[in-house]
Amino acid sequence: MARFDRYLISQLMVLFGFFSLVLVMVYWVNKAVGLFDQLIADGQSVTVFLEFSALTLPRVVQIVLPISAFIATVYTINRLSRESELVVVQATGFSSFRLARPVLAFGLTVAIFLSLLSHILVPAAARQLAEREAEIARNISARFFSDGSFLHPTDGLTLYIREIEPSGEMVDLFLSDQRNAARPTTYTARRALLLRSEEGPRLLMYDGMAQTLDRDANKLATTSFTDFTYDISALIGDFGNRKPAIGELTTGQLLRADPQLIAQTGSSPALFKAAAHGRIAEPFLAMVTALVGFSCLLLGGFSRFGIWRQIVFAVVLLVVIKALDNAVVDITRKESSLVALMYLPIVVGLAVSAVILWISEHPALFRRRRQEAS
Repeated sequence: MARFDRYLISQLMVLFGFFSLVLVMVYWVNKAVGLFDQLIADGQSVTVFLEFSALTLPRVVQIVLPISAFIATVYTINRLSRESELVVVQATGFSSFRLARPVLAFGLTVAIFLSLLSHILVPAAARQLAEREAEIARNISARFFSDGSFLHPTDGLTLYIREIEPSGEMVDLFLSDQRNAARPTTYTARRALLLRSEEGPRLLMYDGMAQTLDRDANKLATTSFTDFTYDISALIGDFGNRKPAIGELTTGQLLRADPQLIAQTGSSPALFKAAAHGRIAEPFLAMVTALVGFSCLLLGGFSRFGIWRQIVFAVVLLVVIKALDNAVVDITRKESSLVALMYLPIVVGLAVSAVILWISEHPALFRRRRQEAS
C-alpha cells in the first residue's frame, strides 16, 4: 500500500472512530432516557438498566456507522482540500480513481464491521434482550398473585388470595370478574394453581363455585366445580410461550426459511428472504456513502468559500439512494422473487460515484461545452 493510501486511511479511521463515538453516545442517551423511565417504573434495578442498555448498543452502532463513515470522509477530504494536500497529490499525477482507492478500502473495512454486527452481534443481542424482557415480564406478572390483599390486575377484575404456599399453591381464592357489566361472575376456590400451557397461562381452580348474575333477568346462577380452568393470558400476557421475531434469528435460519419457523413467527417467506439479503446488502451501503461523499467533494476546484455546495450535493444523492433502498425493501417484502433488487442501491451508488469521479477528471470538457453554447 502506498504511503499516501496509508496516510489517508489512518486519517479516515481516526475521524471515523471519533464521530462514531459521539453519534453513538448521542443516540444511546436519547434511547436510554425512555428505557430508564420504563424500567425504574417497573421497579427494576440500575443493573437491569445497564444490562438492557448494553444489549441495545449493537443496533445503535449498526445505525450510526454508515453516517459516521460519510461524515469522516467529507471532513477528511475537506480538510485536505483546504490545506492544499489534495491539490499537491493530484499534481503528482494521481487520478480521481487512484485517489478513491484508499477511500474504497476504508469503506470495505467499515462494511466488514457492519457485517459482523448484522450477522452475529445484533441478532444475538436482540434474542438475549427479548428473553430478558420476557423474564422480567414474568416477574412483574407474579405481582398479580400476592397473598393477603385485594388486587386489581385490570379494570373490572378483583383478586384476593388468602395464602400462597412455598410450593406455589394458592389457598382460598376469590376472583370477581365484572368486565361484562350485564353478567358479572364471581369465582371462589379452596385451592388454585397457575399453569403455563401451549395456549397461554391458565388459572386452575379446585373445589370451588362460580356465581353469575344476570342483571337483565335478575337471576343468580351458581355452579359448583371440582376443577375449573380460567384463562388469564389477556391479563398477564403469554410470556411462557414467546414467539421468536425475525430480528432474533440467524442469517442462516432466514435463508433456509423453514416453514415451521415461518409459522412460529407469523411471518412470510418473502419477509425472511428480504431480511436475510438486507443483512448482506446493508453493510455495503456504508462503502457507498463514503465513496459518494469523496467523489462529490472532488467536483470543482479550490474555493475560498469552501466546498459546501459539493457537500449538499452529496447529501442529496445519499437521500435519493436511501429512498431507493427503502423502496426496494418494500417491494422484496411482498415478492420474494425480486430479492435481487436489494442490491440495486449499492450498484446505483457505485455507478454514480464512478460517473462523478470521471466528471472530476474532465472538468475542461464541460467548460468547453458551456463556452460553445454561449
